[in-house]
Amino acid sequence: MRALHVITGLGVGGAEQQLRLLVRNLPVDCDVVTLTNPGAVAEGLVADGVRVTHLGIQGNRDLAALPRLARLIRRGRYDVVHTHLYRACVYGRAAARLAGVRAVVATEHSLGDSQMEGRRLTPGVRALYLASERLGRSTVAVSPTVAERLRRWGVPGPRIEVVPNGIDVDRFRFDAARRESTRRRLGLPQGAYVVGGVGRLTAGKRFEVLVRALAELPDDVWLLLVGGGPEESVLRRAAQRTGVADRVLFTGERPNGPAPQTPAPHGPAPLGPAQRGVADGLDLPALTDAMDLLASPSAEEAFGLAVVEALAAGLPVLYVSCPAVDDLPRDAAPFARRVQGGADSFVRAVRQARAQGPGPRSAPQAAHHYSIARSADRLMDIYTAATLGVSST
Repeated sequence: MRALHVITGLGVGGAEQQLRLLVRNLPVDCDVVTLTNPGAVAEGLVADGVRVTHLGIQGNRDLAALPRLARLIRRGRYDVVHTHLYRACVYGRAAARLAGVRAVVATEHSLGDSQMEGRRLTPGVRALYLASERLGRSTVAVSPTVAERLRRWGVPGPRIEVVPNGIDVDRFRFDAARRESTRRRLGLPQGAYVVGGVGRLTAGKRFEVLVRALAELPDDVWLLLVGGGPEESVLRRAAQRTGVADRVLFTGERPNGPAPQTPAPHGPAPLGPAQRGVADGLDLPALTDAMDLLASPSAEEAFGLAVVEALAAGLPVLYVSCPAVDDLPRDAAPFARRVQGGADSFVRAVRQARAQGPGPRSAPQAAHHYSIARSADRLMDIYTAATLGVSST
């Protein structure tokens, strides 16, 4: 079986890194097309031996990209076209149909109640999404919560399949020696209590809540923000304004899998003068080892991949929204706690978690439940059903 994955971009992000993990675990011949931004994840895929094509789309209304993508699909003789993220779903489903491929699967990674991929939902966005959705065979939701949102949007229930995001649990297994070396590299003081935040530095992730909370916490509490994005300068100013800039570390974008051997064309977000270069060569598992707790203040998540990765590293977690945890029995993630979302609630919760002392740093049932191998097996069932459904029609 040959499959083509079409995605909006390949910078460092949850959906993008999830695609790389899936391709590494799917027992099919996979190629990838990115509409825009062939960033660090594209280089990682190439290092894995995957053929990646940059379509070079020019904005949301570049209709000339549609026949280009259709020709690429036709030449590749793909059995399945699998699309990821909004723009790729709209373009990819239509192009696959133009190319004569009817086994089209789409994964909805980022649908919230009021936003999609960090942008406000509008009637026009919904109408275009639903029109293109009818061109596919099935739509994959990354959590039961997203599946319910899709049904409320108007996607027919029988067309929706749930395949949770997956992680490589072994890569996040806690390593005490790696923790010590990483903390030294980061310049953390002996005995510092490190609260981590992982994700794109965008307004929707609400990391400013953690900066404000830090100002109310003891001086030996530090904040380690892992990710890049347009809000970095805003967060730096907030740290300066609240007097905690010397206790906030920005690492820039970090891969959660093996890094490519060649440097990415767009490097990590710039660090402050005292931090510059300290995170070079450190991947996400090393940085989670350095943390004592992960805090996720985002109020609207489709899954909560950073939370699951932190659980795999044995970290206690404070979160506002995480369907990946809320969809499981309570005892599957005993050290994950939901908080209200304001800075005060994080201050109280961090103090309580610290007072409880360090846990065993072992992965709970929830982390093992979201194995990438299990997700890939489930996706293969959907691919098989899609291709069989085509041959019987």
